[in-house]
Amino acid sequence: MSAEALKTLFHPFEAEAVALPRMGERVLFLGAEPGFRQPDGFEATLHLVQGFRPHFRALQAAGFTVTQRAEGDGSDAALVLAGRHRGLNELRIAEAIERVAPDGLVVVAGGKDEGIASLRRRIEELLPLDGHLPKYHGIAFWFRRPSDPVAAETLRAANPPLLVEGRFHTAPGMFSFDRIDTGSKLLVDNLPGDLRGSIADFCAGWGYVAAEVAERFPGLSGLDLHEADFDALEAAKANIGTGITAEPRFFWIDLLSEAVERRYDAIVMNPPFHRSRAAEPEIGAGMIRAAAKALKPGGRLFVVANRQLPYERILSAAFSSHAELARDGMFKVLSARR
Repeated sequence: MSAEALKTLFHPFEAEAVALPRMGERVLFLGAEPGFRQPDGFEATLHLVQGFRPHFRALQAAGFTVTQRAEGDGSDAALVLAGRHRGLNELRIAEAIERVAPDGLVVVAGGKDEGIASLRRRIEELLPLDGHLPKYHGIAFWFRRPSDPVAAETLRAANPPLLVEGRFHTAPGMFSFDRIDTGSKLLVDNLPGDLRGSIADFCAGWGYVAAEVAERFPGLSGLDLHEADFDALEAAKANIGTGITAEPRFFWIDLLSEAVERRYDAIVMNPPFHRSRAAEPEIGAGMIRAAAKALKPGGRLFVVANRQLPYERILSAAFSSHAELARDGMFKVLSARR
């Protein structure tokens, strides 16, 4: 759906519902994803913001200026690509309001099946919209930066950073940002008691699994966190305790396309299994293969997955042995030895 939503986002310019930005103007693009096409006559300089490593690398390879977080203010306009996470959408709109110049244009678009209609109604409650257009199974709407900060402040107040169980710093948009994920808890509760040496957490998110590993196995010689979501990885830095012998290390990385240089005695992992609403087992399969390459001979992998995902075949191909450690109504914990 992102490809359609990208077309929806630029449709108001193509339809001449809003004026094309001119040469010399600066347009901030929050949530930018690869694959968009600027309309003819769209001459402004785009500054893209994307914290998801695979998208970041693809946009950079396409020649765009892209950063993990927005920088500076006073942009002439802002684009916001909305997704499934309502809180993240609202925070991006708040940031767009704050970073455009007074009376600057903000254009927002997303797919109809991802809640864009309700997002439009929500923003319309806070400030007047200049217009909206449906196209490509989505909706684009736009407005000018209001003279007061009330709308942005309201959106931020509705989506504050969280402290899960009084311990873990998270924020809207991160995986399982408002609670400890059930699968991750099943994983840490079924880790063997003899973990030692250098450990990595692949797909570390905001750091729950790694934090539990650090607490339960204080004698580790190293603990590395690998994660593609920049903001989640930054949150993890505040969530890892100091009990291990060496300082934890943090790697913003796309494990499906970037090599891991260090080799580990064990890897723990709760890999994602979808990019859209449908399950895509090949994502987790690719993560398992990456883990196999990053383990020392005899090293062990511990992975949690939805029960129906067929990872055992991948484990058989990539490891010398594997076993199931636990399962509940939704998840299973698998182990494998290289």
